[in-house]
Amino acid sequence: LKPSSGRPAAQPPASDQRKPAEMGHFDTGDRDAGREPCPDRIIEDLGGAFGMGAVGGFIWHFVKGARNSPTGDRFQGGLYSARGRAPILGGNFAVWGGTFSSFDCSLQYIRRKDDHWNAIASGFLTGGVLAARGGWKAASRNAVIGGVLLGIIEGVAALLMKSTSKTPREMALEQMEQEKQMKDYQQRAESGQVSGMRSWVEYAQASTGFAPATASNTTE
Repeated sequence: LKPSSGRPAAQPPASDQRKPAEMGHFDTGDRDAGREPCPDRIIEDLGGAFGMGAVGGFIWHFVKGARNSPTGDRFQGGLYSARGRAPILGGNFAVWGGTFSSFDCSLQYIRRKDDHWNAIASGFLTGGVLAARGGWKAASRNAVIGGVLLGIIEGVAALLMKSTSKTPREMALEQMEQEKQMKDYQQRAESGQVSGMRSWVEYAQASTGFAPATASNTTE
């Protein structure tokens, strides 16, 4: 064994020390954990928008083509119309979805947070950019429409989430009730009041907080 020289160990270069901090640029706490994180979300939304537009456009143009076709050729006329128009509508949806997701991820990276304002601003910018060829009046009008639509969508989504989610007080009360039911089950099991299959059923009910009211609970 070589004796130590007493000198401190060599430190890695400063550039290597900064590498871990530079990773994860888009790790800003996504609101929806079920979606892909940025920038992979752009590809996901682009493909999803194309599929939705293509399927919806196929159904719409098939029905429209069948209605406008003569009797006896309705199926062929509807199929011809759907094959010609559905990919176009799917492409339009894909352009809108890809542009929206690009702005959404860009704002998420710039602001370092993911909230409803990103989606509203992305809808505003997307509407303006896609209508830019029509002049500033058309661009501004479509930008306002896109921002308002996304504001309505985000507002409704926030209200639904608020109405379906539980408050911390409700969660605490449910946990206390579950602990109380579990304690009551353990006391009854120790006294021999439950056994066999009934014991398993009541244990499952107590562990999930769905145990029926017992005599001791009703007397309280």
